[in-house]
Amino acid sequence: MASITQSDNPGLHKPQRIHTPQWVSLVSGGVAGGVEAAITYPFEYSKTRVQLLNTGAVKTSNPLRLILQVAKQEGLGALYMGCSTLVIGTTAKAAVRFVSYDTIRNSLTDDHGVMSPSRGMLAGMVAGAVESILAVTPTERIKTALIDDAKGARQFKSSFHATKVLVQQHGITELYRGLVSTAMKQSATSAVRMGTYNMLKEATKSKGIKANVFTTFGIGAAAGVVTVYATQPFDTIKTRAQGVLGASISEASRSVIRDYGIRGFWKGSTMRLGRLILSGGIVFSVYEEVSAILSGTHK
Repeated sequence: MASITQSDNPGLHKPQRIHTPQWVSLVSGGVAGGVEAAITYPFEYSKTRVQLLNTGAVKTSNPLRLILQVAKQEGLGALYMGCSTLVIGTTAKAAVRFVSYDTIRNSLTDDHGVMSPSRGMLAGMVAGAVESILAVTPTERIKTALIDDAKGARQFKSSFHATKVLVQQHGITELYRGLVSTAMKQSATSAVRMGTYNMLKEATKSKGIKANVFTTFGIGAAAGVVTVYATQPFDTIKTRAQGVLGASISEASRSVIRDYGIRGFWKGSTMRLGRLILSGGIVFSVYEEVSAILSGTHK
């Protein structure tokens, strides 16, 4: 995120904060999001299928087994159903997330460029809410509907076709079905993920650990682990709410308890864990590298 350097004037004791330009945050975040989504999509596909009630030909609650069975019965291409929607959506949401986070972060850091853990989580929470409204909800609605639809007789031919059909049948507001649950999930996820990353990054700095692509990947992966278990219930409810038929938050919550019990709120956490470990490592590493290149500070 924002880089900090000492003032060039040795006579000044107060450090000078150098903020990452918004366009750098926007471009770097978008590139990082697109790369991450393309690499980790099969994990997302499996997680979503497990969270939805299995009524198709492939019936298993084991995410890894589901990937193998889908690949065997439906072909490898089936594991990328809805991928284009997620890549586009993740590119947009990551761009919005990082530019929002960095903008808020710039105003919350102290004179030394350090942000407290609570402020880091606040910045992440606001960034998550913004991205859920501007980018996440419509793309997640289409992605989830495509994966849900693929379990039976398919009515959607592509992401564009699914968007067209849903809007024609229910109006443009249908693309924002599950907005509240998505905003809850994104705010919580972003708060925990960005907050944890910020804390770990500051901790490594204080211990004199040199920042490079490997340490950034490790910090991002660790932040992903914390994020999964802290926010999985929000993700499960959001998925149920955005199925083909759709559901309210209360209906989605009741259906999860009915089908799987309380533990069902953590359904798909294994696959999400696999994805967010990779995702956290990839997205923060790519973001920091692209940001450094665009800012002219890459070594």
